[in-house]
Amino acid sequence: MNEDTKTGESNFKIAILIDGENAQPALLGHILSEVAKKGIVTIRRIYGDWTSPHMNGWKSILHTYAVQPMQQFKYTTGKNSTDSSLIIDAMDILHEKVVDGFCIVSSDSDYTRLATRIRESGVFVMGMGQKKTPQPFVKACELFVYTENLIDKTDISSEESRKSLKKTGEAPAELINLLKEAFNMVVQEDELAYLGKIGEALRKLDPSFDTRTYGFKTMTPLFRSLSDYFEIITKDSGKSVYIKLKEK
Repeated sequence: MNEDTKTGESNFKIAILIDGENAQPALLGHILSEVAKKGIVTIRRIYGDWTSPHMNGWKSILHTYAVQPMQQFKYTTGKNSTDSSLIIDAMDILHEKVVDGFCIVSSDSDYTRLATRIRESGVFVMGMGQKKTPQPFVKACELFVYTENLIDKTDISSEESRKSLKKTGEAPAELINLLKEAFNMVVQEDELAYLGKIGEALRKLDPSFDTRTYGFKTMTPLFRSLSDYFEIITKDSGKSVYIKLKEK
């Protein structure tokens, strides 16, 4: 995430646009909670052909979360018209300047150009989708959250659970390299890097970076588990956390 992005402020308004044909109804509450961490969700819309049985899973929960269903008929068999409707609405909202950011919920790469266009306007955009989401869409967002990371660890399958760093104790080489690169981007003259700055650098390098992918809720325990590579140093009675790279 860019350093000047002011997400999380009490007056930061976000529009959440959901591709109902490309998202999971059971995760709606988790999705809204995740977006709410960044600001106030003022526009909540979900797109799809509501005459299709495929959308039935959404109908019972829309009113619970005050999400507005947007009808989009399929005029041609085999063609997904939902993305066009969502994109048109997103551009209208962007030009009206009534929000400070967008969240696009889909695992479809068709929204890559939309995310890029929103960012070109200087507006924050986050994406949310499954880990199968194509990388062009992931990288086009300032922040991308995998929906698998929204599920409580008790709900994660045994196969996924085994993959987490917390469970295996094995640090993937790509994770270590990514953390080192982020560290080098913000390291100070005293060879220490402020943990918060490392987090910002990680978002710039990989919008989909999430400590929950590796079984940790926050950055500090993640770095603590990688004591062979990094050292945690605290200052101001533990209020400020810094990272030091260990020589190998």
